[in-house]
Amino acid sequence: MLDTHGRKYVEPIIESVANAFINRNISANKVTVLAFVLGISSGGWMLLGQPLIATAVLWISGLLDAVDGAIARKTGTSSSWGALMDITFDRIVELSVIISLAVLYPQARLVLIMLTGSIIISMTVFLTVGALSKNTKNKAFYYQAGLAERTEGFIMSSLMMLFSNHIIIITIVYFLAILFTAGQRLKEAYELLRN
Repeated sequence: MLDTHGRKYVEPIIESVANAFINRNISANKVTVLAFVLGISSGGWMLLGQPLIATAVLWISGLLDAVDGAIARKTGTSSSWGALMDITFDRIVELSVIISLAVLYPQARLVLIMLTGSIIISMTVFLTVGALSKNTKNKAFYYQAGLAERTEGFIMSSLMMLFSNHIIIITIVYFLAILFTAGQRLKEAYELLRN
């Protein structure tokens, strides 16, 4: 929801950072890899007992995850390979956080598994609809909006890392938001693809 409706508010920051990378001849794919490395380090920082650093690098990774697409569009270097890296790396970053939390908080493992399952379901719908639909947006594929998009995921992951005393309830709320999003996307898919 925030990715779809709030992007216009952070767009000037994204554009400014993209321009800084472009001026240094740093490609979109290199920024994608940098975002990935920072993102997976978030799980490592959690395991080292540094939730503030883990949260900070997760958000920097998220910013760069938006910047890489802006660079690709500005330089005319958008590619299917870049889109594939972006989507795959996003999931690995999510898993890095979830796995680190599962290691640290065994009492939350069941809900963390449920969360992982809901992400798989929601992303399956998202990617399948993207593959089967005509692309009418400025993205590599058709983008379905929903309640729980990437920014909401960053917020919920941050809450899970920073307020680990409440990890089970936060994870359940996150799980339900993703399942609701999967339902939204299925409903939209029915309207788009039934004919």
